[in-house]
Amino acid sequence: MSTLDDHVDRYLNYLLVEKGLSRKTIEAYSRDISRYVTFLEDNRVTNVSEEDTPLILKHLIAMRDDGLSARSRARHLVSIRGFYRFLVQENILSSDPTRLIDLPKSGLKLPDVLTVEEIKLLLDAPPLEKPSGVRDAAMLELLYAAGLRVSELVHLKLQDINLEACFVRVFGKGSRERVVPIGLYAREKIEHYLETARPLLLKSTTSAYLFVARAGKPMTRQGFWKLLKRYALQAGLKKRLTPHSLRHSFASHLLEGGADLRAVQIMLGHVDISTTQIYTHVAREHLKNMHRKYHPRG
Repeated sequence: MSTLDDHVDRYLNYLLVEKGLSRKTIEAYSRDISRYVTFLEDNRVTNVSEEDTPLILKHLIAMRDDGLSARSRARHLVSIRGFYRFLVQENILSSDPTRLIDLPKSGLKLPDVLTVEEIKLLLDAPPLEKPSGVRDAAMLELLYAAGLRVSELVHLKLQDINLEACFVRVFGKGSRERVVPIGLYAREKIEHYLETARPLLLKSTTSAYLFVARAGKPMTRQGFWKLLKRYALQAGLKKRLTPHSLRHSFASHLLEGGADLRAVQIMLGHVDISTTQIYTHVAREHLKNMHRKYHPRG
C-alpha cells in the first residue's frame, strides 16, 4: 500500500470510528477522495503536501471541464478539505492547502426557504377536527421548531420528548445525539396531540413512537412527504417544498434573527461548521434587502 493510500484509509477509519459517520456518508467521501487520488496519480504525484493548492485547483477545473455541476464540485472540495484538515490534525502536514480555495459559486444552492408568513400558512393547514390532523399539525410544528430531518422526526420515541423542559432528544446521522429546544408553540401542539389524538389513533394498540400511523407504527418518510405536499397545496404555497425545506427555513430564520452560527450548527447536528455556513448567504440577502429598503441611500 502506498503512503497516499495509507493516509486515505486512516482518514476514512477516523470518520467511521471517531466521527461516527454513517457508512453511506463515508462511501460518498471515499468516492470523492478516490477520484482526487486518481487525479494525483495521473499527474505522477505520489503523496500529498502543503503545496498542493495548484493541484487541487487543477482538479476542480478538470471536473468542471468534464461537465460536473458547481454543486458536485463543491461537494468534492468539501471532501478533499476534510481529508487535508485531518492530515494537519495528525501532524502529517503543517498547513492546509485548501484553506485559500473558495467553494464554487452556486455550489451549495439551497431549496426554497419559506418566509415566516408562509410557514404560518403551512402550520395552520392541518384540520384540527380530525385526530390525524392534530397529529400532522404537531409534526409540522416540531419539524420547524427544532430543525429536524424527516427521518429523525418519524423515529422519535415518547421518551425523547421532554415537554416540561421544552426540548427534544434526537439521534441523527451516525447515531450522534443532540438536544434541541422546541419552543412553546410546539409544546402546546404536542401536548394537545398526546392528550386527544394519539389515543384515538392507537385504539387498542400501544407504541413507543411519539407520532403513530396505522397499528401504532411510525409514519414513513414517504408518507410524511405526501402529507406535506397536500398541506402546502391547501395553504396555497407555490414554492417547491420538501420536508427538508422546513429544516432550511429553521436555520435561515434563526440566522436572520441574529442567532450565532455555532449555536445553529449544534441544533442542526452538523459535524463541520462549513456545512452550516451554506445558510449564511440567506442571512446576508436578508440584511441587504433591509438595507435597500430602509437606508436613505440603499
